[in-house]
Amino acid sequence: MNACYEARIQRVIQNMEREGLSQILVTSTASVYYLTGVWVEPMERLFAFYLDTDGRQILFGNDLFGLQPVPGRELYVHNDSDDPLRDLARLVKPGTLGIDKAWPSRFLISLLQKRSDLTPVLGSAPVDEARMRKDAEEIEALRHASRVNDSVVAAAIHAVREGAVESQLAALVEEKFREAGAGRGHGQLVCFGPNGADPHHEPNSTVIRDGDSVVFDIFIPIPYYWCDMTRTVFFRSATDEAKRVYETVREANLAAEAVIRPGVPLCEFDRAAREVIEKAGYGPYFTHRLGHGIGLECHEPPDNSASSTVIAEPGMVFSVEPGIYLPGKLGVRIEDLVLVTETGCEVLNAYTKELQIVG
Repeated sequence: MNACYEARIQRVIQNMEREGLSQILVTSTASVYYLTGVWVEPMERLFAFYLDTDGRQILFGNDLFGLQPVPGRELYVHNDSDDPLRDLARLVKPGTLGIDKAWPSRFLISLLQKRSDLTPVLGSAPVDEARMRKDAEEIEALRHASRVNDSVVAAAIHAVREGAVESQLAALVEEKFREAGAGRGHGQLVCFGPNGADPHHEPNSTVIRDGDSVVFDIFIPIPYYWCDMTRTVFFRSATDEAKRVYETVREANLAAEAVIRPGVPLCEFDRAAREVIEKAGYGPYFTHRLGHGIGLECHEPPDNSASSTVIAEPGMVFSVEPGIYLPGKLGVRIEDLVLVTETGCEVLNAYTKELQIVG
């Protein structure tokens, strides 16, 4: 087995022992990939990886997945005519079984009907905690993805011109990502003027107007590790209020990044950004958390919010994305991904955060 995956498995086993779990069932596609290097989108079919503290590893899946035997890992395959839980129900040990938060209830209920000697508990923490601290291979993948994101946002901003349409610019972003080797698209956020006041506005047929803010929140896995960044520019002109909002958000972004270092609770980073926005009088218009963890999933632990008690550690990667949203007027968000280092943080996005008036 690849040494990288074996090291990850050992970290998870250590976490299991700390949690008092002797066996867990991992079913999240991203988490199974993290531990095995096997990526499967099972849809309605069963796909699961079993791990116990003795180091026993078993992969369960449908024969349509094309799973291959690997030394040190048992493999049990079923087909669409079989009971998908046939082998799993037979092989798990009695007692407490940690269950992945992502496992559909139809499988869990069926397993419990077959095995009354099992006590299911939420068992995602050992893998989630391991995934929060990226190893060297993951860090390089995230750096690469962010470099691609920098180039794509530059191309998208260059394409802002008279007659631009939100949905067309979003399609351009997807095209540029595919050219750079990205994986599956998930829909990009491109928001003009008042639409930017909705943090999750879906691009539509809105045509750009002079003075509009233009929010680009673009994100995709490349091929498995995600990039995610936001830049806001203005088309042809910006009012004094728009410039004031922009500079406040930029200052908030920089203030948060300036205090990121190991040993500090993530809620302090949210507080650093929020204080800047509140001091400028826009507190009620910063309506979401500062950010989220990122890796094999766009949103994963740790939560970078005002309520997060997670302590920053080297290897954590999360977003820093303060925003101000003025209904009926405009929205401004500036987002970077940051890597916690031994002494502070590394900002993974290099595209400028200086105010830009384009077109």
